[in-house]
Amino acid sequence: MAQFKILGILIKDRIKEADKTQDVLTRYGSIISSRMGLHEVSTEKCSRVGMIILQLAGDSNQWGRLEEELGGIEGIEVQNMNFFA
Repeated sequence: MAQFKILGILIKDRIKEADKTQDVLTRYGSIISSRMGLHEVSTEKCSRVGMIILQLAGDSNQWGRLEEELGGIEGIEVQNMNFFA
């Protein structure tokens, strides 16, 4: 049975948390098969709040470690979804 995992990451202050978040995502780059970043943009400003959606693949033992490291960053909230086929 195949397992698919999606992580949703809410970044409450992209300016403060971007470097730490990017460092973790880079370390786990080998298990991230898709990544999509979302934030509100207007001509006046760029929102400080953002969201990243990840589809994970590869070594499922690393999935929990990635989630733990991201959740350990102040100002980050992580939610996950698991699908089995």
